[in-house]
Amino acid sequence: MSSNRAFTLLGVVAAGGAGYYLYNAGGDPKAAQKKFEADASKVSSQVKNELPGRGKEAQKEGEALFSQAGSKAEQASADAKSKLSEAEAKARELSQKAGKDINGAIDKFDKTVEDKAAKAKSGLSSWFGGK
Repeated sequence: MSSNRAFTLLGVVAAGGAGYYLYNAGGDPKAAQKKFEADASKVSSQVKNELPGRGKEAQKEGEALFSQAGSKAEQASADAKSKLSEAEAKARELSQKAGKDINGAIDKFDKTVEDKAAKAKSGLSSWFGGK
């Protein structure tokens, strides 16, 4: 249903444009056609004249955006490297601290095991007449 309306609207616009050119030409279809062609040529030349300028502007804007993105990427890379080095330093510090804690726990466990082994040995020796 809406495409039917679109075709109707398009037809009305085309008829209105044709009527405009016929009215301005005084009802002469050849004069109206020449006026339409002249207007179309004028619009076409204006578009062609503006496009190359727009292309250069767009290229300059693109280059500016590209360089800006490059500098932001470099900054992000530098930030990431500094955070990575901070994380590595913290990991080394935690690793050393954990190593000290683990060594302390192992030493404590060894001492406990040796004390219990000594008690057990003395208890067994006493059964068999030893000290």
